[in-house]
Amino acid sequence: MFKISRRLLAVLACAALPLGLTACGPSAATEQGGARNPDELVFASIPSEDSTSLEQEFRPLIDMLAKETGKKIRVEKATDYAAVIEGQRTGKIDIAMYGPLSYVVAKNSGVRISPLGAQVETKGGAPGYRSYGVVKADSPIQRIEDFRGKQVCFVDPNSTSGYLYPKAALQKAGIDVEHDVKPVLAGGHDASALGVASGQCDAGFAYDTMVDKLLPEKGGIKPGDLRVVWRSELIPGSPAAISDDLDPALKDKVVEAFKTKANADYFKANGFCTADDCEVGGYWGFVPADDATFNSVRDVCGITRDKQCTEGS
Repeated sequence: MFKISRRLLAVLACAALPLGLTACGPSAATEQGGARNPDELVFASIPSEDSTSLEQEFRPLIDMLAKETGKKIRVEKATDYAAVIEGQRTGKIDIAMYGPLSYVVAKNSGVRISPLGAQVETKGGAPGYRSYGVVKADSPIQRIEDFRGKQVCFVDPNSTSGYLYPKAALQKAGIDVEHDVKPVLAGGHDASALGVASGQCDAGFAYDTMVDKLLPEKGGIKPGDLRVVWRSELIPGSPAAISDDLDPALKDKVVEAFKTKANADYFKANGFCTADDCEVGGYWGFVPADDATFNSVRDVCGITRDKQCTEGS
């Protein structure tokens, strides 16, 4: 039910990308030979429920990149990770925010990208986060084993903390995602958590910061509305990745900017934000990461044996 081939990824992505990115046929592919040096760089991410906030959410980072590269940076919203993957494959996206799993899926399916860095929530913190299994505060569910037979909200099949790690945990508890629960693909971490809070799902999965910080701050839930009954091991921080077919000099500028300047301290010191809006999506910034950073995700893929992350074509 959840296994997605490369061909299906492409079909789903063409439908999911916004109007400016919908050319998914052969004409949209990067031309062979020569490096791209566009006047405008496209930065893509998946928005939260409040989709109008995406550009504002990334504003300090976008303004910094524009200054460092001398390029206009256009922010594009994608509806799911399949859209991000195919947008970067076809040259319609130059820089993208991934989850750790969707990055691994992109690499395994042949997308030519390199990680720019992994997000950290606080300065000096470990580049990682956890998946939560959540229920309503008054739910009789006490542990992940109790999810059997219940309606369960997941994020999407290419989400690390919203699908992959939860599936591995459920398997360890003897629960088959395809047969022993009633899955609901919510499409976003906030939508998954809100689905539990509203009663649409008996239980669900979302990443820790969404439950602990972002939704309470936005008023989507009140502290105590949801109860955490399962926590994952530490997951590598979500990466930003750049297309490898960009002009090397341009790519080097972006790589260096992420290495030394993509953080709240630099944004504040250089006037890209005020004290209250320097974080990007609830994170302090980025720390260095390479492809090997995500090997632990590949290990969990081996446990779940999902086709999209264990096979390469």
